[in-house]
Amino acid sequence: MTSIYERLEDDLEEKGEIMIKLAGGEELELHTHNVEFEEDPFIRVDADDEVHWVDASQIAHYWIHEEL
Repeated sequence: MTSIYERLEDDLEEKGEIMIKLAGGEELELHTHNVEFEEDPFIRVDADDEVHWVDASQIAHYWIHEEL
C-alpha cells in the first residue's frame, strides 16, 4: 500500500501543483519549485517568507489544483 507521502510526491511531480488541508484546518499550496520531500513523513514547503514543515500523517486530504 502506498503512503500519502509517496502519493503526494508522485502526484506533485506529475501535476506540478497540489493543495493540502491539514488535520487542524490549515491549507497549503504545494508547487514543484517550493517543496522538498525530506525523510518520510516530513515535507518542507517554502511559502513566501516562511517555511512550513508538514508531517504527511497530519494531512486530512489533498486535491489537484487545476485551472478549468
